[in-house]
Amino acid sequence: MNTTLKTILLTVLTLSVLTIALIEVSGISQKTMATIFKSKQEKKKEEKIKETKKEREDKMKAMEKTVILVKESEHNFGEMVDGDKVSHTYIVENVGDKALFIANVQTSCGCTVPAFSEEPIFPGATGTVTLEFNSAGKRGNVNKKALIVANASNAPYPISFTAEVQAK
Repeated sequence: MNTTLKTILLTVLTLSVLTIALIEVSGISQKTMATIFKSKQEKKKEEKIKETKKEREDKMKAMEKTVILVKESEHNFGEMVDGDKVSHTYIVENVGDKALFIANVQTSCGCTVPAFSEEPIFPGATGTVTLEFNSAGKRGNVNKKALIVANASNAPYPISFTAEVQAK
Protein backbone atom coordinates (compact mmCIF):
# COMPACT_ATOMS: atom_id res chain seq x y z
CA MET A 1 0.00 0.00 0.00
CA ASN A 2 1.35 3.41 -0.81
CA THR A 3 1.93 6.04 1.88
CA THR A 4 -0.87 8.38 0.78
CA LEU A 5 -3.50 5.65 0.99
CA LYS A 6 -2.24 4.56 4.40
CA THR A 7 -2.41 8.16 5.64
CA ILE A 8 -5.98 8.58 4.38
CA LEU A 9 -7.14 5.32 5.96
CA LEU A 10 -5.43 6.16 9.26
CA THR A 11 -7.06 9.62 9.24
CA VAL A 12 -10.52 8.16 8.58
CA LEU A 13 -10.03 5.59 11.34
CA THR A 14 -8.83 8.24 13.80
CA LEU A 15 -11.80 10.52 13.03
CA SER A 16 -14.20 7.62 13.45
CA VAL A 17 -12.76 6.70 16.85
CA LEU A 18 -12.77 10.35 17.89
CA THR A 19 -16.43 10.74 16.86
CA ILE A 20 -17.43 7.64 18.82
CA ALA A 21 -15.52 8.87 21.86
CA LEU A 22 -17.17 12.30 21.69
CA ILE A 23 -20.62 10.72 21.47
CA GLU A 24 -19.88 8.51 24.48
CA VAL A 25 -18.46 11.38 26.54
CA SER A 26 -21.29 13.73 25.64
CA GLY A 27 -23.87 11.28 26.97
CA ILE A 28 -25.84 11.10 23.74
CA SER A 29 -27.54 7.72 23.81
CA GLN A 30 -28.37 5.46 20.91
CA LYS A 31 -32.02 6.34 21.47
CA THR A 32 -31.25 10.06 21.12
CA MET A 33 -29.23 9.45 17.97
CA ALA A 34 -32.09 7.38 16.53
CA THR A 35 -34.52 10.19 17.37
CA ILE A 36 -32.35 12.70 15.52
CA PHE A 37 -32.28 10.55 12.39
CA LYS A 38 -35.91 9.32 12.36
CA SER A 39 -37.76 9.32 9.10
CA LYS A 40 -40.78 11.54 8.53
CA GLN A 41 -42.97 8.43 8.51
CA GLU A 42 -41.68 7.33 11.94
CA LYS A 43 -42.22 10.83 13.35
CA LYS A 44 -45.80 10.91 11.98
CA LYS A 45 -46.47 7.49 13.53
CA GLU A 46 -45.21 8.69 16.93
CA GLU A 47 -47.31 11.86 16.71
CA LYS A 48 -50.39 9.76 15.88
CA ILE A 49 -49.74 7.57 18.95
CA LYS A 50 -49.39 10.66 21.17
CA GLU A 51 -52.58 12.12 19.71
CA THR A 52 -54.49 8.88 20.33
CA LYS A 53 -53.21 8.75 23.94
CA LYS A 54 -54.33 12.34 24.52
CA GLU A 55 -57.78 11.65 23.03
CA ARG A 56 -58.20 8.56 25.24
CA GLU A 57 -57.09 10.47 28.35
CA ASP A 58 -59.48 13.34 27.57
CA LYS A 59 -62.34 10.85 27.09
CA MET A 60 -61.44 9.14 30.38
CA LYS A 61 -61.39 12.43 32.31
CA ALA A 62 -64.92 13.23 31.11
CA MET A 63 -66.31 9.91 32.36
CA GLU A 64 -67.79 9.23 35.80
CA LYS A 65 -65.55 7.38 38.26
CA THR A 66 -65.83 3.66 38.95
CA VAL A 67 -63.65 1.09 40.72
CA ILE A 68 -61.02 -1.18 39.16
CA LEU A 69 -59.76 -4.48 40.60
CA VAL A 70 -56.97 -6.77 39.44
CA LYS A 71 -57.05 -9.84 41.70
CA GLU A 72 -53.58 -11.05 40.70
CA SER A 73 -51.75 -7.78 40.18
CA GLU A 74 -48.27 -9.33 40.61
CA HIS A 75 -46.76 -12.02 38.38
CA ASN A 76 -43.52 -14.00 38.59
CA PHE A 77 -42.10 -15.22 35.28
CA GLY A 78 -39.47 -17.25 37.15
CA GLU A 79 -36.14 -17.98 35.48
CA MET A 80 -35.45 -17.07 31.86
CA VAL A 81 -32.49 -16.51 29.58
CA ASP A 82 -31.26 -13.07 28.52
CA GLY A 83 -33.10 -12.24 25.29
CA ASP A 84 -36.27 -14.23 26.00
CA LYS A 85 -39.61 -12.49 25.41
CA VAL A 86 -42.52 -13.37 27.67
CA SER A 87 -45.95 -11.94 28.34
CA HIS A 88 -48.61 -12.11 30.99
CA THR A 89 -52.26 -11.10 30.84
CA TYR A 90 -53.82 -9.51 33.91
CA ILE A 91 -57.60 -9.76 34.32
CA VAL A 92 -59.10 -6.33 35.03
CA GLU A 93 -62.51 -6.29 36.68
CA ASN A 94 -64.92 -3.37 36.92
CA VAL A 95 -66.32 -3.66 40.45
CA GLY A 96 -67.97 -0.23 40.33
CA ASP A 97 -71.32 0.87 38.95
CA LYS A 98 -70.14 2.93 35.92
CA ALA A 99 -68.32 1.87 32.75
CA LEU A 100 -64.55 1.46 33.20
CA PHE A 101 -62.39 3.00 30.48
CA ILE A 102 -58.66 2.26 30.34
CA ALA A 103 -56.96 5.26 28.77
CA ASN A 104 -53.40 4.02 28.94
CA VAL A 105 -50.97 1.66 30.65
CA GLN A 106 -47.73 3.35 31.65
CA THR A 107 -44.67 1.13 31.96
CA SER A 108 -41.45 1.80 33.83
CA CYS A 109 -39.17 0.73 30.98
CA GLY A 110 -39.07 0.41 27.20
CA CYS A 111 -38.44 -3.31 27.67
CA THR A 112 -42.09 -3.72 28.68
CA VAL A 113 -44.82 -3.21 26.07
CA PRO A 114 -48.46 -2.98 27.19
CA ALA A 115 -51.66 -3.94 25.40
CA PHE A 116 -55.10 -3.44 26.92
CA SER A 117 -58.85 -3.60 26.37
CA GLU A 118 -59.70 -0.42 24.48
CA GLU A 119 -63.48 -0.64 24.72
CA PRO A 120 -65.32 0.31 27.93
CA ILE A 121 -65.66 -2.46 30.51
CA PHE A 122 -69.18 -2.45 31.92
CA PRO A 123 -69.97 -2.97 35.63
CA GLY A 124 -69.34 -6.58 36.65
CA ALA A 125 -67.47 -7.34 33.43
CA THR A 126 -63.75 -7.97 32.87
CA GLY A 127 -61.12 -6.79 30.44
CA THR A 128 -57.42 -7.45 30.06
CA VAL A 129 -54.04 -5.79 30.30
CA THR A 130 -51.11 -7.68 28.80
CA LEU A 131 -47.49 -6.84 29.53
CA GLU A 132 -44.84 -8.21 27.18
CA PHE A 133 -41.31 -8.23 28.59
CA ASN A 134 -38.15 -8.38 26.46
CA SER A 135 -35.33 -9.52 28.74
CA ALA A 136 -32.52 -8.57 26.34
CA GLY A 137 -29.79 -6.82 28.31
CA LYS A 138 -31.56 -7.33 31.64
CA ARG A 139 -29.72 -9.68 33.98
CA GLY A 140 -30.40 -10.77 37.50
CA ASN A 141 -33.53 -10.11 39.51
CA VAL A 142 -35.86 -7.89 37.47
CA ASN A 143 -38.87 -6.13 38.99
CA LYS A 144 -41.00 -4.06 36.61
CA LYS A 145 -44.08 -2.01 37.39
CA ALA A 146 -46.89 -0.58 35.28
CA LEU A 147 -49.79 1.74 36.03
CA ILE A 148 -53.28 1.27 34.61
CA VAL A 149 -54.63 4.76 33.90
CA ALA A 150 -58.42 4.64 33.96
CA ASN A 151 -61.54 6.47 35.13
CA ALA A 152 -61.41 4.73 38.49
CA SER A 153 -61.29 6.29 41.93
CA ASN A 154 -58.39 3.93 42.74
CA ALA A 155 -56.41 4.65 39.56
CA PRO A 156 -53.70 4.76 38.48
CA TYR A 157 -53.77 1.09 39.49
CA PRO A 158 -50.38 -0.65 39.93
CA ILE A 159 -49.50 -4.02 38.44
CA SER A 160 -46.06 -5.63 38.36
CA PHE A 161 -43.96 -8.64 37.49
CA THR A 162 -40.65 -10.15 38.48
CA ALA A 163 -38.21 -12.40 36.67
CA GLU A 164 -34.78 -13.90 37.20
CA VAL A 165 -32.83 -13.33 33.98
CA GLN A 166 -29.83 -15.61 33.45
CA ALA A 167 -26.92 -14.95 31.07
CA LYS A 168 -26.92 -16.91 27.79
